[in-house]
Amino acid sequence: MGLLDILLGRTRPVAPDLDRLFGLPSAAVTLQAAAGFTPTGRGSVCFATVEGPAFDDVRKEVQALLDADAERTGPPVELVRDEYGYSWLVSRRGPEDLPALVGDLHAVNSALEASGFGPQLLCSVVGFEDVEGGGRDGDPRRLGLVYLYKRGTFFPFSPLTGGDGRGDGQRRDSALELQVRAALAGDLRIEQDLSRWFPVWGAPGL
Repeated sequence: MGLLDILLGRTRPVAPDLDRLFGLPSAAVTLQAAAGFTPTGRGSVCFATVEGPAFDDVRKEVQALLDADAERTGPPVELVRDEYGYSWLVSRRGPEDLPALVGDLHAVNSALEASGFGPQLLCSVVGFEDVEGGGRDGDPRRLGLVYLYKRGTFFPFSPLTGGDGRGDGQRRDSALELQVRAALAGDLRIEQDLSRWFPVWGAPGL
C-alpha cells in the first residue's frame, strides 16, 4: 500500500467527522499532565494540490476568513507547498489559544469539503512541545497530533533532531508516540492501525 493510499484511507472508507477536532483542547490538558507537552500555537491542514480557478477561489476565501479574525496574533494564515508536492494551509495562534486554532483547522477543512474538495483533504496537524524535557542540542521535544481526514482518527508523531526529523536519518521517537497513544485513549479516537501512523517530516506548523 502506498503513502497516498494510507492518507486517503482507500482500503476502508470511513465517513469523515470533523467535529472530532474539537476534542483536542481537552486532550491537550491530558497531554500536559501525562508527558509535559504544551501547545505551540501552530497547526496546519494538508491537502493534495489542485490547480484551477475554482480551487484558488476557495483557498482565497478561507485565507480571507481566517486572516480577518481580530483575535489573531502573529503572522497571517500562510499557504505552503512542501517538497512532496502537497499543500499546507498553516495557522498560528497564541500557545494558550488552542480552541481558536482548532476552530481555524475545522473551518479550513469544512470550507474545502463544502466546495467539493473533500477528496483532496489528507490530514491536519497540531503542534506541541516539551521545553523542559529537552531534546538533542537543547532543542525542545516536538510532537504533532495528526488527524486523518479520511479515517476520522488521530495519531501522535514525534520527530527527532531539530524538530523536523531531518539531518540524522529522519528518526522518530516511537516510545514517546506509544506513551501518548496510551495517555490520550480516553480523549481522542486513536488510529489503531499503526501502519497508518505515517511520518509527516517537515510538516509546516509542527
